[in-house]
This record gives sequence, structure tokens and C-alpha cells, in this order.
Amino acid sequence: MEALYHQTNILIQETQACFERLNKAGTSNADALENEIQERISTVTKNCERLDQYVYKEPVARRQSAKTRVDQLKYDNHHLQAALRMYQHRQAQYRREETEREELLSRRFTHNSADAETVIFIDHSIQHHSALNNANRGVDDMLRSGAGILESLRDQRDTLKNARRRIIDIANTLGLSNTTMRLIEKRAREDKFVLLGGIFVTLVVILLVIIYLT
Repeated sequence: MEALYHQTNILIQETQACFERLNKAGTSNADALENEIQERISTVTKNCERLDQYVYKEPVARRQSAKTRVDQLKYDNHHLQAALRMYQHRQAQYRREETEREELLSRRFTHNSADAETVIFIDHSIQHHSALNNANRGVDDMLRSGAGILESLRDQRDTLKNARRRIIDIANTLGLSNTTMRLIEKRAREDKFVLLGGIFVTLVVILLVIIYLT
């Protein structure tokens, strides 16, 4: 078991070194290193399965320690597998992006292309933008209408003030005219009494003169 354990441990370390070379390798060497890493991981997995069987053959006193060391190898192997999957995922995504980029660069576009993949659906955005513009215009119209109403109310207030002032002036004028008319009527009555009194006095004087002379 010890020989297989050390062999598997060394294999894991060598696989980690292969990952470092893979990250620095060019396109030509990447595939070969990836296959090598895959083979090494498969070997480590098989060795861990054999070590699991050897653990139960160890003496009871050493069994727990042996199981712990094998579990550590499994843990390291899981990390290697996860790193390989992540690398393969990045490579697949990179190749897909490259393919899409090449297709995009090689595609011929026309002004009125009927290709459904080249159509940009912006109707919803245009409708949303138009709705916002209509709402802004509606608010502006409401503000202008409100300003017009306030201006109309201000003009009506000024008109009512002027009308009230004229009414007060007319009322004052009418009050002065009534007083004047009453004074004129009173003066006319007094003049009438004076005239009648004068006539009466004149008649009395004439009558006395006639009586005196006859």
C-alpha cells in the first residue's frame, strides 16, 4: 500500500505541474497536455479505488491513518478533475466565441436583409420611448393649460377690482347728486314761500295805499 500511495501522490504532483504547463502552452501543445492530464487523473482515480481496498487490509491501529491519507489523495484528485473541467469549459466557450466571431465577420449584410438572425427587434424600445415622449408632452400641455387658467383668473380679478372701483365711484356720484337735488328742491320751496310772502305784502301795501288815499 505504501508504494502505491507514494506513486499516486507523485502522480498528483506531476499532474499539477502539467496544469501549470497547460496554462502557458500554445494552441499546438494544449491538446496533448490536456490528454496527458486526463490520463493521469484516470490513473489517480483507479489508484484511489485500489487504495480503498488496501485500507481495510491494514491493521486496525493504522487503518484510520491510512484512510485519512487516501481521503487526502481523493480530495486532491477531485480538485484536479474540477480544474480540468473548468479548463475545458473555458476552451469550449473560447472556441464558440471564435466561431461566432468568424461567422459574424464573414456574413454579408444588406440594408433590408430578410435574415431573421440579423433583424434587431427594437419595436418595444421605440414604443416605450414614444410613450415617454407623449407623457412628457401631456405634462407640458397640462402645465401650459394651468398657467393659462391662472392668468385668466388674474385678469378676472383685476377686472372685478376695476368694476368694484367704478361701482363705488358711481355710488359716490349718485349720493352727491341726490344731496344736491334735495338742496335744490328745498331752495325752490323757500323761494316759493318768499315769492308768495312778497306778493302778499305787496297786495297789503297796495290795499292800504288805496284806503289811505280814498
